[in-house]
Amino acid sequence: MASRRTTPMTDLALVAVFAGVIAAFTLTPAIPVGPLGVPITLQTLAVAMTAMILGPWRGFAATALYVVVGLAGLPVLAGGASGIGALARPSAGYLLAFPLSALLIGFLTRWFIARQGRARWAWLFVAGLAGSFVFIHPMGILGMSINGGIPLGKAFLADMVYWPGDLIKNAAAAGVAVAVHRAFPSLMVESAVQRAPEQETVTV
Repeated sequence: MASRRTTPMTDLALVAVFAGVIAAFTLTPAIPVGPLGVPITLQTLAVAMTAMILGPWRGFAATALYVVVGLAGLPVLAGGASGIGALARPSAGYLLAFPLSALLIGFLTRWFIARQGRARWAWLFVAGLAGSFVFIHPMGILGMSINGGIPLGKAFLADMVYWPGDLIKNAAAAGVAVAVHRAFPSLMVESAVQRAPEQETVTV
């Protein structure tokens, strides 16, 4: 079924709402792990879910808005952190990777939804893993190495602690996204301002 394009105002509202959702997920207690104490949080779950539901550009915008607001001083980052000083923490690489991860997850999700009629959960799960292992983990490892002052090899081993949790969180995000798209198929369709002329509709 072809879905109508959303309006720019709707897109802005969704971006703001989902940036708030990502911030809300940081209210859950963080679990410090590894030699540098980079915590396990639900941020990656929220980022993946946002991208899978909103698509690439709105997912990117919502995630970037969350990061910018946190760096601007609002205590919405993991553990209630805020301010530009967060960029000097060992977790900075993970934080900066969120918008890029959302962009990739959103593109893959939109592509899969348009072309895969079955096993949608599995394809969205793959999209989430792609965002994690193409951007979040590599940039997180680099950030731990630079800001934590440890070799890349040690940072890589420290990062492996987060892999099982990422599998669970991406599986959960895919499940939520499949349910949301089943109920509201037009959510994946972005406004004409954000889409190329040949991509005016998405068939779901």
